[in-house]
Amino acid sequence: MPIVYSLPLRDRFRGITHREGVLVEGPAGWGEFAPFLEYDDAEALHWWAAAREASTVGWPEPVRAQVPVNCIVPAVTPERAAEIVLASGCRTAKVKVAEQGQDLADDLARVAAVREALGPDGRVRVDANGAWGLREALVAVLALDDEVGLEYVEQPCASVEDLARVRRETGVLVAADESIRKAADPYRVAEHEAADVAVLKVAPLGGVAACLTIAEQIGLPVVVSSAVDSSVGLAAGLALAAALPDLPFACGLGTQALLETDVVTDPLAPVGGMLDVRRPVVDPDLLERCRADAERTAWWLDRLARVEGLAGGLA
Repeated sequence: MPIVYSLPLRDRFRGITHREGVLVEGPAGWGEFAPFLEYDDAEALHWWAAAREASTVGWPEPVRAQVPVNCIVPAVTPERAAEIVLASGCRTAKVKVAEQGQDLADDLARVAAVREALGPDGRVRVDANGAWGLREALVAVLALDDEVGLEYVEQPCASVEDLARVRRETGVLVAADESIRKAADPYRVAEHEAADVAVLKVAPLGGVAACLTIAEQIGLPVVVSSAVDSSVGLAAGLALAAALPDLPFACGLGTQALLETDVVTDPLAPVGGMLDVRRPVVDPDLLERCRADAERTAWWLDRLARVEGLAGGLA
């Protein structure tokens, strides 16, 4: 029986205060179906494929026992940003920028606080989620790089063509996220020399096996990132990162810190910037306490039924 959960967030993130989704159990373990609300049913098919893979098929054997991760800093105040970094123990921080209702001055203050908290040897990357136009991105990326020395900028603009311009004209490394996970052709970023790094998220791309295929064919270094999952979904990202032949960057799998609570007894929280490769155990009592209310449960189960129907029609 699918179980709908609702987990409160410590800070507002992507415009939400709770993360919701559906957990399903199968012979291989638990899987998570939690497409963001803006995804339509056709896009959500990939998330269902990932959940089915986790619960019925399982994942490949790991080639490493630990995975380095970054902490994630939402579009919060500089003071709160510093607190998050210091509490994380990570040496790499990904900072959200280009938040609606904020401006470049807010972003500069936030990354400066992150740099101070990390010290000169820490790595700072920023993520705009495609929110900047080209001109705005060029100004912002250069200013942010001048302020803290960026490791890379993730998805500064929405289009592949604009990513290529930002990469050429700023000299800052560019990572592609939405241009891969929401694209009909995830390889366009490489073909247009628009990115230096490929950000892969298991659920939006249809599972660990699908991501391994993209990683093999795209010809770019890979950063595995989370879709703000519970530790059930986060375990799939960890399995991907553990199976990749090479892992030159810290991964975006430190997102458990965004959650106030979780559904497992041993959440996937990094220690010293590292995650041990393991699959956490779902706790029935925690799962019961994290159940969504009747209205949200009905909404998610209806969504899941529609997506399952689409999946059956394509089989």
